Amino acid sequence: MEDLPPEIDARQRPGRGATRNESGRFERFAQVAAHDGWEIEEDLPKLRTEVREEQARSLISWNRSPDLPFDRSINPYRGCEHGCIYCFARPSHAYLGLSPGLDFETRLVARPNAAHVLTRELRARRYEVAPIAIGTNTDPYQPIERDRGIMRACLEVLAGCDHPVAIVTKGTLVERDIDLLAPMAAKGLARVGISLTTLDAGLARRMEPRVPAPKRRLETIRRLSEAGIPVRLMVSPVVPALTDPELEAILDAGAEAGADAASWIMLRLPREVSALWQAWLAEHYPARAARIMARLREMHGGKDYDPRWGHRMRGEGAYAEIIAARFRRKARALGLDRTVPGLRCDLFRRPLLPGDQLNLF
Repeated sequence: MEDLPPEIDARQRPGRGATRNESGRFERFAQVAAHDGWEIEEDLPKLRTEVREEQARSLISWNRSPDLPFDRSINPYRGCEHGCIYCFARPSHAYLGLSPGLDFETRLVARPNAAHVLTRELRARRYEVAPIAIGTNTDPYQPIERDRGIMRACLEVLAGCDHPVAIVTKGTLVERDIDLLAPMAAKGLARVGISLTTLDAGLARRMEPRVPAPKRRLETIRRLSEAGIPVRLMVSPVVPALTDPELEAILDAGAEAGADAASWIMLRLPREVSALWQAWLAEHYPARAARIMARLREMHGGKDYDPRWGHRMRGEGAYAEIIAARFRRKARALGLDRTVPGLRCDLFRRPLLPGDQLNLF
């Protein structure tokens, strides 16, 4: 592992995932903490969550990745307070001039006009309907959504015009929106994916510190399923030599809770995530660190990560094949390997604004 700036004192970062806050890759200068020279004992200030607002000029993001089952997504927030140390979205914070480390989970950006911009983009004449994915970068149901309600507002827009939506989250706040999601699901317009990495509450608290406990996420699967909302269990990420022994148990628990499908993704360490992950391993699991990294490098041609399409989500080689075979066997036994029906696009109608003439037919 490359030399890194000193870690932030643990007393300053309770409930946080990253241990460091090195400057983003686009910054000319690095910010480092330095002793002021005074021999005076002082309490170290704890890192608090800061939220600033951004007036979005556009909302729908487009992609052409063959690895993804969607071509468009929206993100109500930038950064994520959940603080999952493995989050592949951390490097995106560098584009804001912020650190992918602790800044990613403490310096958040809310987009309060997201629903307004979404309405405008869905009304455009050139817009052609297809499912919109939400939660593919940062979690739309992270803690600040409880007060901000930006995800709720966007969902109201989509529900109002019968637009299909696929949501991925670890947040139990999604239960708040069952009143919108259940009617959409009844029309074939909505699906939810709940990500579950481990059933070990202690490991989960260290690895994803502000995410609801695994047992609570399983309860969310149950409540969504009982409301008629199809739920996919997402075993993501699978961490070699740390969470991979739990693969079958996680699938069992998800099936029992009511999930109707399942998927998995191997741990990914793009850009700054690799160094952050290794620093976290050194603090929490030093005895396993070498083994975990060796397994990852086996799957990526000796590198920490290989971003090639068709490869980055699963890796390759004997270990990756074993995990894939274990998943297929267990998912088949539980009936979680079925192909789910696509979301409907034929019901979509462009959002109306006050003063618009209603369609008589």
